Amino acid sequence: MKTLLLLLTLFASAYHARAQEIDVKAIVKQADEKFRGTSSEGMLRMTIQRPTWSRTIAMKNWTLGTEFSLIYITEPAKERGQVFLKRHNEMWNWVPSIERMIKIPPSMMMQSWMGSDFTNDDLVKESSLVKDYDQKLLGMEILEGYNCYKIELVPLEDAAVVWGRIVMWITEEDLLSLKGEFYDEDDELVNTEILSDIKWMDDRIMPTRLEMIPADKPGQKTIMIFENIKFNVKLDESFFSIQNMKRIK
Repeated sequence: MKTLLLLLTLFASAYHARAQEIDVKAIVKQADEKFRGTSSEGMLRMTIQRPTWSRTIAMKNWTLGTEFSLIYITEPAKERGQVFLKRHNEMWNWVPSIERMIKIPPSMMMQSWMGSDFTNDDLVKESSLVKDYDQKLLGMEILEGYNCYKIELVPLEDAAVVWGRIVMWITEEDLLSLKGEFYDEDDELVNTEILSDIKWMDDRIMPTRLEMIPADKPGQKTIMIFENIKFNVKLDESFFSIQNMKRIK
């Protein structure tokens, strides 16, 4: 019995020492940046699945750091030409069919984007997993054959975020996000994000399929596929302008 207790104590001490050596914030930051780089340009396809129907939306996407993002809808035909722009903490939507520019207020950031299970915030990443949350290593787990860090993110007191906490699984070897669980302020699970289909895209390996699955809506989910993406492309802030929203193709 004493031997067992000694082994457990040694194991716990070794794990605690290792956890102190791991820069959890850096792990979250690097996993998040897998999808961006300093800048990016890509083609994505989103399928909204419901129990009785589904529809697919295709889009072009450009990003510059974490402050600038522009999305141009290419399909379906009736929505082609819609543009979404993020500049710093502001988000805009150009609707060519009615020739109207709409500013999306902060109160709408957690609303559904294009009828999907992704929110406006998910698409433009207004909230920062690094700046708006404290990160804590909960342990190591094997997920889909990968050894993963299991990390809990709890929002800072002054952070303008909705989630009560987030739990992420990030691979130890390549720092790839494989799963995320999003909880509300009552600690009820709201959404689960599953990331898979790991491939080389441009200069890095990354998940290319994202599934967002609501906890309380059986048979419902949204799938986002990265068809192609280039990182560290030449873009400047002037590209992400309200004027360019009406010109982009």
